[in-house]
Amino acid sequence: MKIGYPCINRSVGCSCGRTFRLSSYSDERLEETVRENLRCLDLILRFNLGESILFFRIGSGLVPFASHPVCTAAWQDTFAGTFGEIGRFVRDHGMRISMHPDQFVVVNAKDPGIVEKSVAELRYHAAVLDAMHLDTTAKIQIHVGGVYGDQKESMERFASVYSRLDESILRRPVVENDDSRYTLADCLRIHEETGIPVLFDVFHHQVNPSGVGAAEAAARSGATWRLKDGILMTDYSTQMPGGRRGRHAESLDPTHFEQFLAETASTDMDIMLEIKDKEKSALAAVGIARRDGRFLLPADRYSSKE
Repeated sequence: MKIGYPCINRSVGCSCGRTFRLSSYSDERLEETVRENLRCLDLILRFNLGESILFFRIGSGLVPFASHPVCTAAWQDTFAGTFGEIGRFVRDHGMRISMHPDQFVVVNAKDPGIVEKSVAELRYHAAVLDAMHLDTTAKIQIHVGGVYGDQKESMERFASVYSRLDESILRRPVVENDDSRYTLADCLRIHEETGIPVLFDVFHHQVNPSGVGAAEAAARSGATWRLKDGILMTDYSTQMPGGRRGRHAESLDPTHFEQFLAETASTDMDIMLEIKDKEKSALAAVGIARRDGRFLLPADRYSSKE
């Protein structure tokens, strides 16, 4: 089990998602921004390793406008060495990386133009992970998309588009249950049709349930992951007290997290904390997870091989 958080670290003093206005695009501006983003990503990963936080979601803005026609910079070639060094650091320390495109990526859209742009964005995300030479346990998580008045037809359209993705993309995506349209049961049906692994979102399952508890939901989701996919990835959060239904908590609820670990003890998983205070909650979660037999410290990973 690895514990992680997404995109932003508030302790290291920089962002790996710096961007600029599309109207001010130039190859030079892009390269300057990517160089700084990669420098910060390296700092974040080193911070995480020191705190036994071995799971991290890289934000989509690492290479701004990479999937847009305006982008003419050969960023993969320019930064091949840096990407390779970061990927080597990830592999050497048994870390796991994921990515999650923004909400405008809608694979099952009715508009072919939206589908085309969505596939281009997925191609960019896959290229980032490939540039780091990460294996297929590094995943891109996506939602099913819209319902468009006919959920069954929309699920079939997702499966159809998914089946036609480039092989470079096809080995990366996982689909997650959402908080309003597609339940875990819906995602499991899509898995049966496509083979795509199902990421279990705990909070979305609470808000948009499908008739089973967390333990069974985790077990069913975990069964969709093959050896080459790695172990189940789980997104974890809780309801913000007093917030609108479905709003993520500001900080970790230690009691609830302990209960969740106990309830799902039979399923190995890596846990991404979708909690607003980022690494602060991840540090608290690592402290709790140390008492869980599934959790390994970085040093344990090496001693277990000896």
